[in-house]
Order: sequence, then C-alpha cells, then structure tokens
Amino acid sequence: MMMTPEPRGGTLVLGCGNPIMADDGLGIAVLERLEQGWHISPEVQLMDGGTWGVNLLPAIESADRLLLLDAIRAGLPPGTLTTLVDAELPRFFAHKLSPHQIDLREVLALAELRDTLPATIVALGAEPEVVDLRDGLSPCVQATVDELARQAVAQLAAWGHAITPRTALAHA
Repeated sequence: MMMTPEPRGGTLVLGCGNPIMADDGLGIAVLERLEQGWHISPEVQLMDGGTWGVNLLPAIESADRLLLLDAIRAGLPPGTLTTLVDAELPRFFAHKLSPHQIDLREVLALAELRDTLPATIVALGAEPEVVDLRDGLSPCVQATVDELARQAVAQLAAWGHAITPRTALAHA
C-alpha cells in the first residue's frame, strides 16, 4: 500500500541543543525567548528539538520553511552571531558541536533523500564558548539570546508571518 505524504505548510522554528551542555543549549534559550516575547501567527510551529534526532523528521518534512536556532561552531570568536542559508548549511554540520548535531544532520539528509526537505532553511546561532556538562550559557553566548530572538522574528516577518510583541522584553 502506498503512503501519501502529509500536506506541507507553514514554518517550523526548531530550537536545537542540550541545555545541560552549557552553550549547546543556545537554541532552546532563543526558542523560549520567542515564546515569552512574541505572539506568533498559528502557521508557525515553535518546537523544542532538544536531542530528539530522527523523531523530528515528520515535523521537518511537513514544513515549507525551517528556521533552526542553535549554537553554530564556525571557528569565530565566542558569541559571534552566524546566519546560514540553504547551501551554507553543510558547513554548519561539518563542525561537530555536540551529539544532537549528528542526529539533525542525518534527519536533514534523510529528508533530502526522500525529497521532503523544506524549500527554505535558515540557521541562526552564535559561536559557543563552552560545550561541556554545565547548566547555563556562558556570559558571551547568553548576551546573544535577545539579538538572535530579534533576528528570528525578522526572518519570520520576512517570510510573511504576523508577529506582535508580547511584552516590553521584545523591544529590549
């Protein structure tokens, strides 16, 4: 029996990382800031990707656009902001940051193989300083959370999604 694919639509914002691995938890922190600071239109799904691995495949495959929030090791000074778009993403995965990236790389490769990869993928993040068993972000990476949330809001607005500030935090 042939399976019919799920209908595609909307945008998935995926916060990646592991908060007990210091700066690897950046994507989750930015996702939480988005949830606290803005009302985002319902066609945008905010998802804590954590370390879910292949379990993320259905959500990724059902999206038209994917916005990844994560610590991005690009060989830059700690806390440096980085934006990667579509073809630039393999460079992001070439530098293993933590165990969850292996899973995410494999999930994206599987979606590509199945021809179900979202048409547009953007990754927003910052260079980590500390990726070690430790709760909380380093100060230089913590300082990027608000700006990354604003960049995520700007990207979502550029994609045509309605976004309004929830609190004064969104203006900080």
